[in-house]
Amino acid sequence: MSIERRQMTIADYEDVFALWEASEGIGLSNADSKENIARYLKRNPGLSFTAWEKNKLVGAVLCGHDGRRGYLHHLAVHKSYRHQGIGSALVEQCLHALEDIGIQKCHIFVYQDNHNAIAFWEKEGWIRRVELILLSKQIIK
Repeated sequence: MSIERRQMTIADYEDVFALWEASEGIGLSNADSKENIARYLKRNPGLSFTAWEKNKLVGAVLCGHDGRRGYLHHLAVHKSYRHQGIGSALVEQCLHALEDIGIQKCHIFVYQDNHNAIAFWEKEGWIRRVELILLSKQIIK
């Protein structure tokens, strides 16, 4: 199997969104509309990546930053392609891209009941930040 990783573009949106929808533990909302993802990719060029086997999307991850910290969102690998290092490779590619622009720390958000994702991230060396609480507010109704 030959997996090609490449920069995500908005042309990948339909395939990527379908992968996210099929992946457990990924929360989708209007923030994930094509228009919003296009804005995200434009604001964070060269940081989000996809993985392909021939013409089949098998993995994707969104990556961005706020100027100080990096953020990974919606890492997904097709079920039949898991445990082959694809997710790890996508994450490493994001981290290298962040490092190249001077970002020294990266965060992720994981649902507390998504035990498979938590196990993956901890195996990858990520640390739980139990001293933090995430607060959110909807701005547009």
